[in-house]
Amino acid sequence: MSVASAAPPRSAHWLTGRYLATSLVAAVAVAVVLGIPTDVIPNPWFTRMIAAEPLNYIFWFGTSLLTGALLATYVLPKPDGAGGVSGAGFGSGTLGLLAVGCPICNKLVITLLGVSGALNYFAPIQPLLGALALLLAGSALTVRLRGARCVCAVPAASATGS
Repeated sequence: MSVASAAPPRSAHWLTGRYLATSLVAAVAVAVVLGIPTDVIPNPWFTRMIAAEPLNYIFWFGTSLLTGALLATYVLPKPDGAGGVSGAGFGSGTLGLLAVGCPICNKLVITLLGVSGALNYFAPIQPLLGALALLLAGSALTVRLRGARCVCAVPAASATGS
């Protein structure tokens, strides 16, 4: 007996209105969470000592989009092969925060390196941290979406008639 009743693979079921809307909301939320304390979004609570550079805005925008899209994958049915990336959203957000933030406004960096160390050692590696944030979020998103695309109805072994 042939297995003609198996459902076809759902190759793009992740690209739904629900996913896109959740992705947009999550990206805006991540942008606000990253933008307010780094003063990329002007606000009365935080002040940058060093003006934001264009690269800060690129990493802020990219991290927000990719992390938002990654977070939105959690509204999809749980993919089989994507359980190991649950901390990637937090990791990419943390790296993005370090990449976008003012190097001398970060109390942890100042405590560990001092002002001179923050400017001479931490500031030059911020672009690397931003690139790592984008790479981490992009890789995790790829794994999550690949797992979501592989979710399809597979008949049980006893249904094949063998």
